[in-house]
Amino acid sequence: MKNYLEFEKPLAEIEGKAEELRALARQNDEMDVEKEASALDAKAETLLKDLYADLSPWRKCQVARHPERPHCKDYIEALFTEYTPLAGDRNFADDHAVMGGLARLGDRSVVVIGHEKGHDTNTRIERNFGMARPEGYRKAVRLMDLAHRFNLPVVTLVDTPGAYPGKGAEERGQSEAIARSTQKCLEIGVPLVSVIIGEGGSGGAVAFATANRVAMLEHSIYSVISPEGCASILWKDAEKMREAAEALRLTAQDLHKLGVCDRIIKEPFGGAQRDPKAAIEAVGKAVEAILDDLSKLDGPALIKDRRQKYLDLGAQGLAA
Repeated sequence: MKNYLEFEKPLAEIEGKAEELRALARQNDEMDVEKEASALDAKAETLLKDLYADLSPWRKCQVARHPERPHCKDYIEALFTEYTPLAGDRNFADDHAVMGGLARLGDRSVVVIGHEKGHDTNTRIERNFGMARPEGYRKAVRLMDLAHRFNLPVVTLVDTPGAYPGKGAEERGQSEAIARSTQKCLEIGVPLVSVIIGEGGSGGAVAFATANRVAMLEHSIYSVISPEGCASILWKDAEKMREAAEALRLTAQDLHKLGVCDRIIKEPFGGAQRDPKAAIEAVGKAVEAILDDLSKLDGPALIKDRRQKYLDLGAQGLAA
């Protein structure tokens, strides 16, 4: 059963009617409903294009969080071969919200790291809804050290509402672990490419996305705080999340203008959840193209390029 977002309800009605007609036809071979069903399909396709032609920032938030959107595990399984997962931070535990290991992307050996949200109730609980604890960030640091030692590019897939704010995580040094991971991103002398595939939330995302190049899927978001959290702080009312989403400038399009996002990866009409295979292929092609470009730089040049990217952020606005 498809999941429809709130603003997609008119689309759900049309597609539901088309499916009902076809279900009736399957039960009665003498019924010919294909003409009516095809007309409904055409109407649904037109409506889908209209709905997604100019999404508001809040609607983009909803699409970025869609439960059927492909997650890190889907990308790793589809894009990477010879994936060898590495577990644990060699200190406390293995954080299942963070996946990572050695793999091949095309003919290139890489280290891949990402947040995994899970697809159903059991896996979402197991993966803590993509919210990493300190051991997840320490696992990422361990993997980035490995990549630096063996001169392997790093690809990070970001999809998290933010780092886990629980008592145990704070006791084990959550903020320090995030800071160490961000610092490690700036230190490694290998290409680092980050793709925001869904939500890029707060420091939990920055710890993986302080990269040479940051790419974002067309309907992904990247922000210092969720719209609901921002609205609760500024207006004392979480229901003002629409206004907050506008103010935060969290869309790929806004962040590209601001220089935070270097490349926007186009999604299929209706979002990545409508055609996961096409969305995953688009991400793979974009990452390979970026790595080809970064392969021209040596270690010191990569570190300088990465640091300069973040030193330059906001300079254009100050100059204006």
